[in-house]
Amino acid sequence: MKKIILGIETSCDETGLALVLAYGGLASPKFKILKNLVASQVKIHEPFGGVVPNLAKREHLKNLPILFGKIFGNFKYQKTNLKKIHDSPPKADPPPEERLRIQDVDLISVTVGPGLEPALWTGITFAKQIISNLQIPNSKLVGVNHLEGHLYSFLLPQKSKVQSVNSKAIFPAIALIVSGGHTILLLVKDLKTWKKLGETRDDAVGEAFDKVARLLKLPYPGGPALEKLARRGDSGAIDFPRPMIHDKNYDFSFSGLKTSVLYYLRDNKKYSPQDVAASFQAAAVDVLVKKTLRAVGEFSAKSVLLSGGVAANRKLRNDMKHEARKLGIQFLVAEQKYNTDNAVMIAAAGYMTYLRKKRYPLRANGNLSI
Repeated sequence: MKKIILGIETSCDETGLALVLAYGGLASPKFKILKNLVASQVKIHEPFGGVVPNLAKREHLKNLPILFGKIFGNFKYQKTNLKKIHDSPPKADPPPEERLRIQDVDLISVTVGPGLEPALWTGITFAKQIISNLQIPNSKLVGVNHLEGHLYSFLLPQKSKVQSVNSKAIFPAIALIVSGGHTILLLVKDLKTWKKLGETRDDAVGEAFDKVARLLKLPYPGGPALEKLARRGDSGAIDFPRPMIHDKNYDFSFSGLKTSVLYYLRDNKKYSPQDVAASFQAAAVDVLVKKTLRAVGEFSAKSVLLSGGVAANRKLRNDMKHEARKLGIQFLVAEQKYNTDNAVMIAAAGYMTYLRKKRYPLRANGNLSI
């Protein structure tokens, strides 16, 4: 079974469209990325120090038709010779009548939540317009849970090489999804079955990074700026607390850690921003790694799956990889460009949603969970 999937992502401040070739069943899906476009809104939201929902909506409305035109106006692969997609694109451009058209797409997958609802609606409405204007069957439109997109991101190609999944070697797995809005720990039994073990009770870890970055007067987006600053600091200089690290449950809390940084800055007029950043980052990462690895032991997991925007953090990736290797288990994480929001992971999740026969209502749900 081969499917050409158009992915649409507008959950926050990245407008994403992607075209993906998917094949294989639930046990061993494979994905080939044909086109991946992202329009960033960082410069627009930077003066406000955070994402402004109505501005995000406006930019999505502007960017979606532009990206759509770039994909289907200039796409070179031939529908009549799809097997060539596995190798290399044709040397000569095929004539216009042989280029892949939107009508050749088998599934359209669009993020329905969680996220900013004004932003989500732009993608959903755009997908519905494609279906309506081109008289494509409604069955081709699949609503996607954004968090499942992150979860499935480890299946995406690494260095352009299609990944083969050995389910027996990976599952059961412990999955950590970390972003600006979520910190979730899952027990994943296979590619269609999982159980939530815990989540943050207050701030998500990405939100804590952003808030501490603002305390340090770092530029937007705060998380990457803080990580960059931390590389020049001493992670052991300040002993910030590790909230809930010894609790028997798998929940998280990062608001107290953020408050500790606030009090430290208030009480120490002469401080090293580099050391504050490094010490805060070390505390946050320590909690994430320790609780994840404890779950690995309790549930005899064979691998750790790391995903979400914060998975781009180098210290988190390196520390998690190091600890997983010490336990002799696999550590699986997507390439950096697929950790932040993108439409490739939405296309992949759309394919998995289709195979699972799961249906999400085609309406924006800002609080959708996994």
